[in-house]
Amino acid sequence: MKYPKIKYAQAIDDHNLLIEFDNSEKKKYDISPLLAYEMFRPLRNPAFFKAVQVDRGGYGVVWNESIDISEYELWKNGQELTQEEQTSTSLPTT
Repeated sequence: MKYPKIKYAQAIDDHNLLIEFDNSEKKKYDISPLLAYEMFRPLRNPAFFKAVQVDRGGYGVVWNESIDISEYELWKNGQELTQEEQTSTSLPTT
């Protein structure tokens, strides 16, 4: 199965990402469970976490060469936004 690519990503607080996919769906992803793993520990730093970027091609989000999360993980385990979140959340238009 082909999963949507990531169009935009934004840290909305110290542990949640807002992801917009190329099919126009938006999901929220909580990274808190990942923080138990050594490779994700740098994401505990709020300034570093907020520096999230979309990987070239939309195949994931990255912070550096060692820390990334795939579009599959974000799509499958991200939470759909409530109607209220949909209307109150604004992402830049591209």
